[in-house]
Amino acid sequence: MGKVVLLILYMLVVVVTLAFADSSQKLEVQKHLKNLNRPPVRSIKSPDGDIIDCVHVSHQPALNHPDLKNHKIQMKPNFHPEGHPFEESKVSSNSKPITQLWHKNGRCPQGTIPIRRTSKNDILRASSIQQFGKKKQKSFPQPKPAKPLPDLISQSGHQHAIVYVEGDKYYGAKATINVWDPKIQQPNEFSLSQMWILGGSFGQDLNSIEAGWQVSPDLYGDNNTRLFTYWTSDAYQATGCYNLLCSGFIQINSDIALGASISPLSKYSSSQYDISILVWKDPKEGNWWMQFGSDHVMGYWPAPLFSYLSDSASMIEWGGEVVNSESDGQHTSTQMGSGHFPEEGFGKASYFKNIQIVDGNNKLRAPKDLGTYTEQDSCYNVQTGSAGDWGNYFYYGGPGRNPNCP
Repeated sequence: MGKVVLLILYMLVVVVTLAFADSSQKLEVQKHLKNLNRPPVRSIKSPDGDIIDCVHVSHQPALNHPDLKNHKIQMKPNFHPEGHPFEESKVSSNSKPITQLWHKNGRCPQGTIPIRRTSKNDILRASSIQQFGKKKQKSFPQPKPAKPLPDLISQSGHQHAIVYVEGDKYYGAKATINVWDPKIQQPNEFSLSQMWILGGSFGQDLNSIEAGWQVSPDLYGDNNTRLFTYWTSDAYQATGCYNLLCSGFIQINSDIALGASISPLSKYSSSQYDISILVWKDPKEGNWWMQFGSDHVMGYWPAPLFSYLSDSASMIEWGGEVVNSESDGQHTSTQMGSGHFPEEGFGKASYFKNIQIVDGNNKLRAPKDLGTYTEQDSCYNVQTGSAGDWGNYFYYGGPGRNPNCP
């Protein structure tokens, strides 16, 4: 009888403990949602299920950062990089310009910024509330050594096909990026195509500013292709996040939402679509600005967020990244780019074109001595070239698992 009573008491303690933990987690999630989802001036339901909140520019989450308490929002950059821009979003005939799906149902008024509303499920998909909106560590492509040790690949679980420049001081970068909808094998994997603007060493103190497009079921709860940004000042440890999911990036643009779906997308042997992204450092204020397309100045990463990047970048990278979780003991079949190898060329393989850097004179110019890097070229690869109005370009990507990439 005594044992039965003890067992019942033990079970009650377990139930109460679990209920308390569940209640505590719910409170934490609610608190985090309140911090991210600011009271909107207007809300717009997107056809893909997203809710876009139009939030007053001075109420955005960025301004919660301890270094930005008394920050005066800079509503426009003091300087743009000098240089003759290439024609933006040049696509095949009979196609529409790139837009975002939520635009079909409305726009945000001037003086507000569009913020993709975070849901409870978005946060619960993360491994923890603290990890929500963050990349895992070791998710940066480190081109050296040229032949990385096999355990480096499996340890990080991230694979890349990139081009890069190093050995100088860089004050920005630009690219026009072909947009696709790569297939993702596991919900905890992703596929992205982006620029990295890097400062510091590939140790604990790496500074990185990133922008491009991604498909990430874990982060967004679907397989849509979405515009994104990222930043970190300590190699993806405690600082930084995607989009506006923490304090940091200050948005001023009322038309484009970070984390929102891009439309239309490229199709194999059919119409091709691309987006242009420019990131540069304002020589006067020292903030790092981002522009989307030819006329959408998105906002900026304030200089105080960074250590090394408060001066300049020491490396620029462009290309693709996927997570390879090897869940069934084989290489993932998650695609990079279009899911096809570079050799297939235009309309079949994904590309970056008009890749440029911003030099110390605030001028856009072609990068010198481009290097290429991929961990396993039988899974994902990269091929560079240069030609006419494409400037410096490369094709990249691949299918992941295949007979040569088991």
